[in-house]
Amino acid sequence: MGIIVLILTAVGGALYWWVRQNPGDAVGVAQDAVTVARNAPRKLAFRRQHNAHPVEGIDDPHIAICALAQAFLELDKLPTSDQRQQLTILLRSKMRRSAEDAEELEVLGRWLVAQCQTPDAAISRLSRRLYKIDGDASWALLQDVLTSLVSGELDASQVDAIADIKRALHIR
Repeated sequence: MGIIVLILTAVGGALYWWVRQNPGDAVGVAQDAVTVARNAPRKLAFRRQHNAHPVEGIDDPHIAICALAQAFLELDKLPTSDQRQQLTILLRSKMRRSAEDAEELEVLGRWLVAQCQTPDAAISRLSRRLYKIDGDASWALLQDVLTSLVSGELDASQVDAIADIKRALHIR
């Protein structure tokens, strides 16, 4: 117990000395930390609900579109690094996101696809959630992203996935 008190005292003393020497920097760091902590949930537009699947916590159609694109890529086989880079470029250009936001979207999208267990399950669940959030308004953007990702022939599972997405979004 005494060692813990000694360590905490040393850390507290170092922080006190730093704040006394650089008060402007200390205030700026504290304000940045508070702002980042306060805006993180809003920035991702994702909220976790008890007794609900993580996909049900999505409030931003861009998160759903990114996760759908990643699940679509995983239907054929594991995505290559070129395909992942192309997805990053598409997120930045089509959705007008910064590099940091695009990376956060990709990480969250991969996690959501993993929570659905299979890419097929992810596509059906995410497309239903996308319809609840945005109706069929996101179809044009989703179609743009998916067609830009695919080079060559579509796999049979990818054709079925597009049919599932259209069915979930009530597209004729």
